Amino acid sequence: MYSLSQEQKDYLDSIIRKIADFPKPGVIFRDITTLLGDGKAFNLLISHLYDRYKDKDIDYVVGIESRGFIFGAALADRLGVGFVPFRKKGKLPGATISEKYSLEYGVDEIEAHIDAFKPRANLLLIDDLIATGGTAKAACELILRLNGNLVEIISIIDIGIGGLKELKNYAPIYVVLQE
Repeated sequence: MYSLSQEQKDYLDSIIRKIADFPKPGVIFRDITTLLGDGKAFNLLISHLYDRYKDKDIDYVVGIESRGFIFGAALADRLGVGFVPFRKKGKLPGATISEKYSLEYGVDEIEAHIDAFKPRANLLLIDDLIATGGTAKAACELILRLNGNLVEIISIIDIGIGGLKELKNYAPIYVVLQE
């Protein structure tokens, strides 16, 4: 089941709730909580990702706060590897490094523990959605600074506003559902 059929992709997409004009007019918000709440759909997605990476030499799955934690932890468990959370600034105890990224109206920052993984560890980076790519780009920079080997970037959804271009120089990108 390495590749999802178009029917399977359509099924997963149909489970994701679309909310018009949230958080502001003109935006269609993709609410993945409906996918998480559907055991069949969630299992299909995680099984698909497991099949894609089970024969790769992966040491850790890195999840970006917060929805990347859900998919990342489930995939790490299925693969039998460690999970590393990259969190918003100030949420991790202990020694951390951070990376800033731009938002539409300002700047935010994510952090990782300085000992989050062993140098040269093979990593998958996962988040639920790529929009502008800013958060994922900051996560890629943290991985580089911690001497990790980024095998692939995974996004459940790409909403098609250019974020993939921001990431293409870091690692191959795998998108499950393309808008």
